[in-house]
Amino acid sequence: IFVVLAMFIIVFAGYVIIVNRNSTNMTVRQKILKTIYPAFIWLNKKTNKNTTVMSNATIVPPMPFYSLKAILNDGSVFNMESLKGKKVMLVNTASACGYTPQYDQLQKLYSKYNSQLVVIGFPANDFKEQEKGTNEEIASFCKKNFGVTFPLIQKSVVIKSPDQNIIFQWLTDPAKNGWNSQQPTWNFSKYLVNEQGMLINYFGPAVQPMDDEILKAIR
Repeated sequence: IFVVLAMFIIVFAGYVIIVNRNSTNMTVRQKILKTIYPAFIWLNKKTNKNTTVMSNATIVPPMPFYSLKAILNDGSVFNMESLKGKKVMLVNTASACGYTPQYDQLQKLYSKYNSQLVVIGFPANDFKEQEKGTNEEIASFCKKNFGVTFPLIQKSVVIKSPDQNIIFQWLTDPAKNGWNSQQPTWNFSKYLVNEQGMLINYFGPAVQPMDDEILKAIR
């Protein structure tokens, strides 16, 4: 048993090194999470964990999405009004989560549908303190390891609380968005707003950015 276990550890360690050969400034935990991500997603889907999909195609929000503003991680103001005519995917993110490898697919989604979709990341430390970095560290981590070029908002609170980010207040309050009260269940919960500023979808963290449900909603 000891020999088999030792061999497994050696093989797994080698696989971790191969998977992360291009990773930069990642902790051991982050490297392991990246390595086991496919199995992690498979297990989530088998157990129906964090796989919720919700949709709305008709309800106009009482509070206009385009009246909202956010602060980018460089301190500049980002007006949602500038996104009129495009779909917008808003995602709460973290750097040390089992879902962190989704940064890669989010970037691919952003690059593929750049003419019709904007992806916006909202780094938050709300779930098991999986985002402890500063705004500068988060931006560097995302750029070096996943090539992220989509906008990142300043680190904030996305779960229901007095300090909740104003964008996530809108996304999770039916009195503002018209229908949805679903709070983020974990990091990488995804909300999709259409070209007219209507919230049309919620996708749970285990729904990958390039999954058919999301691609269909974008198209």
